[in-house]
Amino acid sequence: MIVKFTQDLARGFAPWKAMFYENEAELNTLGAKLIFAGSEKDDDNKMMVFIEFDSPEAIKVFGAHEGLKAKRAAAGAILETTVVTIMSDQSFNQ
Repeated sequence: MIVKFTQDLARGFAPWKAMFYENEAELNTLGAKLIFAGSEKDDDNKMMVFIEFDSPEAIKVFGAHEGLKAKRAAAGAILETTVVTIMSDQSFNQ
């Protein structure tokens, strides 16, 4: 299942990107794989991320993972601005 996250950043996209690469293996272990992450062209502090999760349980585990929350916040993610949207079964990627 694919999930879209939008989030504001306090320090631009580069610190978040570095944090992601440092923690990608842990994310994959949780049953999640990054499809896309990027900031808006005109606002480096507005980000959108698409992640494919193995199951609804994997989403819950990711959402409750305090260690990853702390790392995202340290990289400048403003966690309280996160909007989570579960995409329909009719979505696809190649």
